[in-house]
Amino acid sequence: MSTPSATTPPAIGLRSPGPGLITLDPVHTALLRGLDGLLTGLAARLSAPEVTGPPLLAADGLARLDYFRNFPHLGVSAGRFTPDAHDPLAAGLSPAGRPLEPTGYLLPSATCYGLLLSLEGTDVGDDGLRISAAGRCFRNETHYDGLRRLWGFHMREVVYLGTKDGAVEHLERGGEFIQETAALLGLDLTRATADDPFYDKGGSRARLMALDPVKHEFSAPDGTAIASVNRHRNFFGERLDIRAGSHGPAYSACVAFGVERWVHALLLAHGGPEQALDRLHEATATATTATTATTAATA
Repeated sequence: MSTPSATTPPAIGLRSPGPGLITLDPVHTALLRGLDGLLTGLAARLSAPEVTGPPLLAADGLARLDYFRNFPHLGVSAGRFTPDAHDPLAAGLSPAGRPLEPTGYLLPSATCYGLLLSLEGTDVGDDGLRISAAGRCFRNETHYDGLRRLWGFHMREVVYLGTKDGAVEHLERGGEFIQETAALLGLDLTRATADDPFYDKGGSRARLMALDPVKHEFSAPDGTAIASVNRHRNFFGERLDIRAGSHGPAYSACVAFGVERWVHALLLAHGGPEQALDRLHEATATATTATTATTAATA
């Protein structure tokens, strides 16, 4: 069962449907949408067009990416009732205990998986490719805690595929954007190395990560990680046969934002939803003015 936190949205007649599930009231919804709009500034800065990823991911595709070796506990499977259950359900009987059959698909636990799987067998060219997407993601956690840890949440990502140097630059610019945006919002973030590699933890790549970390997280003062920069090396390029022109298997990297967690951090910093929304409006206006000035200077 989830434990309410200081930044859990007040009920206001809207009750939680279950553990890890929150219905946001109008003010918190405005915070969520406004923050996502502000975070799309990274995609604009990097000229990463917006795409929409698939709502389900094939289990066999995830298996080829070592997903189940690393995150067997996180996967939320999409099942359907067997034909034997149809008549009882149509008669109004309870669905509890009715047999389910697997579909071979899972709900996404991160936005980038669907994008990368959709690019299997493609060539992004010598210049590489950048794309941005936001999606609902789902993780089967051991516990839930307000906006900090949810069963279903929104994740925005900006993904790069191309050269090794291009991937490094992508993450450098992504990290700069995170800190700049945090400063506009009055957030004090700490950057630290994370220890959840996306590939087999027992493999040589995982051992290499101990010497050369591939993931860094940006956390609020209470320890909540609200953004990360992730360097995949050429792991996905090799596994999915994604090429970067004459450079061979593509290197990839992504910058990820947990949008509800940004809401949590903003509430934590400013004491309440109305104050947080005021600060968000100020930050958005400042960011818009800066973007307009930069565009005019380079025109």
